[in-house]
Amino acid sequence: MSDAPLRDDAAARPGGEPPTSHGEGADPDVPQPAGKTYPEEAPAAPSAGDGPALPPIPETGPDDGAPPASTTSTGPPKPSASRKPTLPPTVGGGRPPAAKPAGPPLKKPARPPGAKRPPVPARARTVDPEGDGAGLGLPVLTRKDFVSGSDVRWCPGCGDYAVLAAVQRALPELADKREDVVFISGIGCSSRFPYYMNTYGFHSIHGRAPAVATGLKATRPELDVWVVTGDGDALSIGAGHTAHMLRRNVDLQVLLFNNQIYGLTKGQYSPTSEVGKVTKSSPYGSLDHPFNPAALALGADGTFVARTLDRDPKHMQSVLKAAHAHRGTSFVEIYQNCNIFNDGAFFDFTERESKPLRTVFVEHGQPMTYANGTKGLVLDGLKLRSVDLGDDLTEADCLVYDSRDKALAFLVADQMFWDPDLPRPFGVLYQEDRPTYDALLNAQVAEVTRQRGRGDLATLLASGDTWTIE
Repeated sequence: MSDAPLRDDAAARPGGEPPTSHGEGADPDVPQPAGKTYPEEAPAAPSAGDGPALPPIPETGPDDGAPPASTTSTGPPKPSASRKPTLPPTVGGGRPPAAKPAGPPLKKPARPPGAKRPPVPARARTVDPEGDGAGLGLPVLTRKDFVSGSDVRWCPGCGDYAVLAAVQRALPELADKREDVVFISGIGCSSRFPYYMNTYGFHSIHGRAPAVATGLKATRPELDVWVVTGDGDALSIGAGHTAHMLRRNVDLQVLLFNNQIYGLTKGQYSPTSEVGKVTKSSPYGSLDHPFNPAALALGADGTFVARTLDRDPKHMQSVLKAAHAHRGTSFVEIYQNCNIFNDGAFFDFTERESKPLRTVFVEHGQPMTYANGTKGLVLDGLKLRSVDLGDDLTEADCLVYDSRDKALAFLVADQMFWDPDLPRPFGVLYQEDRPTYDALLNAQVAEVTRQRGRGDLATLLASGDTWTIE
């Protein structure tokens, strides 16, 4: 082996010299040899006489720089202020034209915090938030006020779009102030909902939306809190939280989007999928007995249980308004079509040909009829039975629905869910009046505070038995 020294130049190095800035005068589209640079010279600074020139003073108004009338001067008198010099004249005389900014015109800056809001328009809503008769005028809200402007990222044709539109159309009538509305979701396709509402919101963790909503409502009872969840989010990992939210009767509106599938994770069977459902996680058919969400809510002592459909927006809005008017946990199951992984799951109840025979829309105090008034439901012992209406039986013979009868609600929610010969019920299935958890909690805190004072956290931590770790 030769002992001659190794070459150390650009030709010998793999890749040549490391690249450096091309510098002034280099063509960015022409590859430069490794290590080649161009000199960069700083522009010469303008000068005036022996020293550098000062920056020009912009022209201002005659009163600029004068002290306010209310101020007093304690120092030596200052020379009278005269008009500040103007910019140097251009060759053609006059001021140089201002350069126009490139691109679209700049938007008007947002109103700074604390600035005065625009006046309430003449056409305004009058609300009484304190209940003392002193009305407060608020601007009229529209659907556009609740549209966030974020790109809606559901699959084209998804039933979630219909639910979003129905909520945005209903809220102008339901909300006093947009700032007091909060949407809280868990994980799933439906849980994107808060991004699309121009309100406050939380996109929380899987199954925990009821817990987050309970904490918020308990500490801020004046807020209008909505929970948006799905059949997997609420009835699988979040089933325990859902049950406790219902039994506590927290004052919330709960929208459960039921599509009988896990859509976000691309098509596994869910807690509401029917037995035998073939999916990616059940290639030979699901063996699980499905949940009936309405019956589960009733079993957890829910105080408001309803069901509606994504393809019936008029009915959905009426149910949403009834849910909002209820004081307590309003549980609304929404049959929502997932056209990608479970298309047609509810077509029996939504399509024009089959809907009349497969659905009954219950209303408090109204007879239970369906199929355009040609069929009805009667109570035969402890079971419901479908009958044809005509000469022998009329609407007067049908069972009159009572949404405050829990036994009837259980019968309707359970039997009519499993019996293929009976229509599926939609509407407000049950409602009762019961004190809400958030109201009871805040009343208890107020009473204990009145009796024992506000207390002191430092004193509490130092009280009782204490240990010193050395």
